[in-house]
Amino acid sequence: MPEEHQIVSESHGEPLPAGRVGVRVRLRLSGCPSGRWSTALSANLYRELLGHAAVGHLLLDDIVQGDEIVLEGVEESEALTLAGTLRRAVHDTNKTLAREASPTTNVTQGEAEAIARQVDSGRGTS
Repeated sequence: MPEEHQIVSESHGEPLPAGRVGVRVRLRLSGCPSGRWSTALSANLYRELLGHAAVGHLLLDDIVQGDEIVLEGVEESEALTLAGTLRRAVHDTNKTLAREASPTTNVTQGEAEAIARQVDSGRGTS
């Protein structure tokens, strides 16, 4: 079964220490993702944000912490862009991992079962 997670809370903002740029934004996920899902989310978010000048201070490594997405360095000028971008990245991550978890097979499950029944029916002969 493919791993799938959704954002299940509104964003929560926290100030960062003096000298840092932006704020920390936390969003709760529907569960605790695997490292694979977390890495895929970071990669999808990087891809979504490529070319956006307003995300220069955003830290995207290790953004999944437990059952939360934690973004550091979110600036006011990028907040609106980030909202849709983050949701698309989560959607794309789920979609990509679902595709990988369901590789194309050489026959359908029904065809495999039919062959297995033929093996069963042929056991009494020979």
